[in-house]
Amino acid sequence: MSIQQAYNEWSSIYDTNSNKTRDLEAIALREMLGPLSFQRCLEIGCGSGKNTVWLATHADHVTAVDFSAGMLQKAKEKVKDSHVIFHQADVTHDWTFVSQSYDLVTFSLVLEHIENLDVIFQKTSGVLIPDGYLYIGELHPFKQYAGSKARFETEHGRHELTCYTHHISDFISGAKQHGLELINLAEYFDKDDNAIPRVLSLLMRKGREPLPN
Repeated sequence: MSIQQAYNEWSSIYDTNSNKTRDLEAIALREMLGPLSFQRCLEIGCGSGKNTVWLATHADHVTAVDFSAGMLQKAKEKVKDSHVIFHQADVTHDWTFVSQSYDLVTFSLVLEHIENLDVIFQKTSGVLIPDGYLYIGELHPFKQYAGSKARFETEHGRHELTCYTHHISDFISGAKQHGLELINLAEYFDKDDNAIPRVLSLLMRKGREPLPN
């Protein structure tokens, strides 16, 4: 089953079944972005709209993008604001959904499904204004090392999605190659398990000058 097909099927139960990663990443995004001011947000991987709801109250414009038609339908049912525009797209291809620049780009539980981060950071840097922010919220690589990955249960059994392990250094050094500098990093743990962090959140900012190698 392709990633797109899997999320289409998952969309019918995504908001209602237990999902610690989903819930903890929502907390991470709100805590990381809460102190910031931004007007135009590009949300990559809006899913069922768990973060779109919050972003819509903090930005004058939100472009919300997802690969899954099923997930987008759920998001549209939650968010009906006229300043939120939804697009179905594969972000590894041309970003034809972009018609302006942004001061914030967010990725929530997306990059584990993308093997080549370089092209993603290149595209992100290209649509960000100088001093614009990039937020990344991902299943922590420590969890991946232990065998955890995106999966869900249905009446037909367990579905495991194709995932790629990206180390913390992959995010930081890869983004730096495209002028995106790390300014904050936080790790989030399950309340009942402090052994391995579940969610990694990163905040980066696009510089006005190229960063040294």
